Amino acid sequence: MTTSTTQPTSSECRLLQAGKTFMGKQGLEYAVGISAESTGSEHIHMQLVTIPPGGRARAHKHASHETAIYALTGESGVWHGERLEHHTIVRPGDFFYIPANMPHLPYNPSTTEPVVAVISRTDPNEQESVVLLPELDNIHPAG
Repeated sequence: MTTSTTQPTSSECRLLQAGKTFMGKQGLEYAVGISAESTGSEHIHMQLVTIPPGGRARAHKHASHETAIYALTGESGVWHGERLEHHTIVRPGDFFYIPANMPHLPYNPSTTEPVVAVISRTDPNEQESVVLLPELDNIHPAG
């Protein structure tokens, strides 16, 4: 059996499982599925995110990249807007769209159940477009 040392290209169809989880700059746990690194994707990234009970991200935005979310389990809240002035509750079965460069801060209000969602973004490298916004972190204090 031989293994390829070449990078995957986007001209090949690929079947894969979510990769090993990691903690992103935003402070949440991610399991990457589709990315530039895993498939050679040029314009899309897809992963699972888990927000633990009582957990929340750091305020952030994705420079020049749109985000689409599909909630699988748990109910999350998302503060969003230039000063996090808007609030949305995202429930299982909901789709949530975040425009490019939109500040947002997702969190899990439950003390017992995790939130799991599928995230797709127009940045195939995912973490490269993350811009942390520490000046917004305390607008809505945790818990």
